[in-house]
Amino acid sequence: MPDARLRSQRSRVVVVGDGRLAERVAVGLGATHVPELPDDPADLLRDVGALVAVGHTADFALETTERNRRERLVERARRAARAVVAHELHGVVVSSAMVCGASPGRPVIGDDEPRDEVASTSPGVVGRIAAFERAFEAELSTEPGEHRSTILRCAALVGPGVDTLVTRHFEAPRLLVVRDAARGWQLLHVDDLVSAVRTALAEELTGVLVVGPVHDDGTPDALTSAEAAELAGKRLLTLPASTAFALAENLHRVGAVPAPPDELAFAVYPWTVDPRRLVAAGWRPSWSSARGVGALVEGLRSGLTLAGRRVGARDAAALGAAGAAVALLGTAAVWRQARGHGHR
Repeated sequence: MPDARLRSQRSRVVVVGDGRLAERVAVGLGATHVPELPDDPADLLRDVGALVAVGHTADFALETTERNRRERLVERARRAARAVVAHELHGVVVSSAMVCGASPGRPVIGDDEPRDEVASTSPGVVGRIAAFERAFEAELSTEPGEHRSTILRCAALVGPGVDTLVTRHFEAPRLLVVRDAARGWQLLHVDDLVSAVRTALAEELTGVLVVGPVHDDGTPDALTSAEAAELAGKRLLTLPASTAFALAENLHRVGAVPAPPDELAFAVYPWTVDPRRLVAAGWRPSWSSARGVGALVEGLRSGLTLAGRRVGARDAAALGAAGAAVALLGTAAVWRQARGHGHR
């Protein structure tokens, strides 16, 4: 059920988006879910006070198999923005902090952080999410007046059914780390994303907000690679950045993985967020990053449903994108090390 503060004359919430994340958000909010807005959404939006548009599916199989994905997302964002204006709604966009980029030694990502130009123009998943954000903002800017809108940029998501480049990173036999690049693992459970959407609506928060787990004192909750590996029951595999990205490039070139090799950055470099405005508004996550690792591992044990069939973690790691590249990178590196020892 929606928070009691959301109940008003226009109490209904509509969630638009395909993929598992949109479905989960709709269920958590007690909202109506539609994959796309109709040409004339007047009937659908009657008595609706808020529209949540999901541009981040958390469904890698969908992201890497659907043709014309970017065009569909851009059109969805434009329709959502027009509906926000025409029906005087509070519009909430569910995005990802990946649009701000990941690089060695970067500071935490705060609210209103600008999009990283390189990451946000990528032909892969990150570029598509950024295109969704830009299209929503651009459409709103063409309409006069002030409009209630919020962009929520998530940390790495975990939870039932979540399938992303980060979760696939943990499908590898070992957890890859890049030499001389400390990486914090901040894992946001989808239930806490739902509560963040609820807080944004109830407190009428607008602008760009980041969402990620925090400690009791409100500081970002992120695990070291060693801590994440121990919780996941894995060992670390350390490679030079040049080796990791060269292997990813080669795998992409021969078609072994569909994602651009630069998206491997989001599995090996930090993009921790600091959700100060949400915390100041009273939001607190129920899941820590440590518990998030547990949820992630549990999901891998039960297997994933990809492309309409049930597969195990080992099969899933061969199916695609940057996270799966890590499994292949790890296998290749171990194989090369074994060959080196054998020739001595």
